[in-house]
Amino acid sequence: MSILFEATEINGMTIKNRFVRSATWSGMAGDDGSCTPKLIELLVKLAEGGVGLIISGHTYVCKKGQASPWQLGIYKDELVHGLQEMTDAVHEKGGKIMVQLAHAGMFANPKLTGETPVAPSALSGFTEHISKEMDFNDIEELVKGFGEAALRGKNAGFDGIQIHAAHGYLISQFLSPVFNKRKDQYGGSIANRAYILIEILRSIRKKVGKNYPLLIKMNSRDFLEGGLELEESIKVGAMLKEEGIDAIEISGGTAVSGKLSPVRTGILSEEDEAYFKDAARAFKESIDIPLILVGGIRSYGVAKDLVEGNIADYISMSRPFIREPDLINRWKSGSQDKANCLSDSKCFAPAMSGKGVYCVVEKRLRDKKT
Repeated sequence: MSILFEATEINGMTIKNRFVRSATWSGMAGDDGSCTPKLIELLVKLAEGGVGLIISGHTYVCKKGQASPWQLGIYKDELVHGLQEMTDAVHEKGGKIMVQLAHAGMFANPKLTGETPVAPSALSGFTEHISKEMDFNDIEELVKGFGEAALRGKNAGFDGIQIHAAHGYLISQFLSPVFNKRKDQYGGSIANRAYILIEILRSIRKKVGKNYPLLIKMNSRDFLEGGLELEESIKVGAMLKEEGIDAIEISGGTAVSGKLSPVRTGILSEEDEAYFKDAARAFKESIDIPLILVGGIRSYGVAKDLVEGNIADYISMSRPFIREPDLINRWKSGSQDKANCLSDSKCFAPAMSGKGVYCVVEKRLRDKKT
């Protein structure tokens, strides 16, 4: 059997293969962040399609942390019942599912939250609105909020928690010297900039216990002038291992990275795939911890080489599963052609209009047949 279809374990959670659905905003939650039948149906298709581990879309831990319309929420106890229906449905199909806990920070949408966004530092130029610099009360509330959200996730039946510390969201903002200009214990050195993340990790562990999978998604680099670079990112990874993180998902870039970001449309060859491969290799050489690699992986052969070459332990994808939720079953059956995804990112336009994420190209082809 291929190494990609070996069963593995992360802190007691058995995963049937090495494929992960990376957290993907679907635009299918209710206006209040509640789980909907449409969202459950989407995740069930992924479980049926053979994905070893599904990670929910970024799920806001408090109302002021909401980034997008129809984004999943986990900020109040009343949402747990719907989330339980989600996890039950995935488990019935033999799947595993984690919830990604997130706060958008300065990129929160004040039109949705009704509040001024908060950030490590009050900076201009990155958003159309002005953000409020977080004081110690804000930080204490945030740390507590992540812990309480994690407990809701565990009570809802999720198989584990992933902390979103990538892509310029709030924790990523604290880690990044381009966003974090603080002069207190939360700013300056990388140890200081990572301090809030360590506090959040400890808060979550206190709520869910040691024998419960806790992952993180973090940037290898911000791809911003003056932003987080690989050397410091690896230092954060080492701190997280010491604190008991169970696995790291490596990504990169922010919403404002622009042309500096390696994330691209139109992945035409295998050489274009795995944007963050070199960063993953550097992490692996420095830290002995399960590593999940996301970013432009489209080919079975590329995925196999990454795992066999000990560059990554797990292969994480997002856009390919929007077009082909059964991609992993296809690959396992022997049909190992490249994923059909064109990497044009047109799939998110329907979500922004309230229709939920779907592959525009695939729908067009189906409509032509009918």
